[in-house]
Amino acid sequence: MLNTQTKQSEYKIGNVAYLKALYDLMKPRVMSLAVFTCVVGFLIAPSKNVDYLFAILSIISVALGSGAAGALNCWYEADVDSVMSRTCLRPIPTGKLTRKQALIFGTISSFVSVLALYFFSNIVAASLLALTISFYVFVYTIWLKRKTPQNIVIGGAAGALPPVIGWSIATGSISLEPIILFLIIFIWTPSHFWALSLFKSEDYKKANIPMLPVTSGVDITKKNILVYSILLFPVALAPYYFKFLGLIYLSFSLPLSIYYIFICFKLFMTKDQNSEKNIAKQIFAFSILYLFAIFISILIDKFA
Repeated sequence: MLNTQTKQSEYKIGNVAYLKALYDLMKPRVMSLAVFTCVVGFLIAPSKNVDYLFAILSIISVALGSGAAGALNCWYEADVDSVMSRTCLRPIPTGKLTRKQALIFGTISSFVSVLALYFFSNIVAASLLALTISFYVFVYTIWLKRKTPQNIVIGGAAGALPPVIGWSIATGSISLEPIILFLIIFIWTPSHFWALSLFKSEDYKKANIPMLPVTSGVDITKKNILVYSILLFPVALAPYYFKFLGLIYLSFSLPLSIYYIFICFKLFMTKDQNSEKNIAKQIFAFSILYLFAIFISILIDKFA
């Protein structure tokens, strides 16, 4: 296991670098996606009986909560992060922060974010944020990730909750519309992460994390990626069929979803190992673009 305490004693950093390390600990790319989908959930909600300054502070609270969950994830997974090429440059493996610092920062930030959201918004939003952080840390990170290849399927619920939180900030309630947004992210998550695990399978083997390619092989993983891309199709179109969104949304979501199935099917049919990894990288990159485009199209449809 990486001796981060020793490494940090050899790695003196200034105040600005220390703050940068704390920011990196919060997984800013993951945090940005959570904030973006939360903002979309807030903006499309029918009732906004909230002060807009409080709304902005509520979104900041959600960002802090998302970052806190990321920090606690980095605290718990410091040992495996140190042996994976994708994560070895995070603040704890590089010795910029210790595990104790990450634990303290993540714990305090979690409580502050939930209390702040309760103060600036309402009990429903604060409860959902608390659930999101708890689910990501305790259910996904601590319980599932090192025990089952279905870790990302179940654990994906945490990443799917931000638009529901955004909706509840505006309305103080939950309804069908944010649940559909939740389902879009929830069903999208497995194919996204399994594509990553295909071209980073050696990392997961070294870290002894039971991602699907490690436990079940490449062919089963490709099949599951395709299955989830097909399951995503009707869920992605659901906002139109439930008359939550209109033709503008359909004109974006339909071709995006068809193309997503196409590249997943292309991966499924490919037998060459190098081609598999290249297509898996394409799926991973496109899946990020896909989700952002879907949520941008929601905004366009609502405000066009």
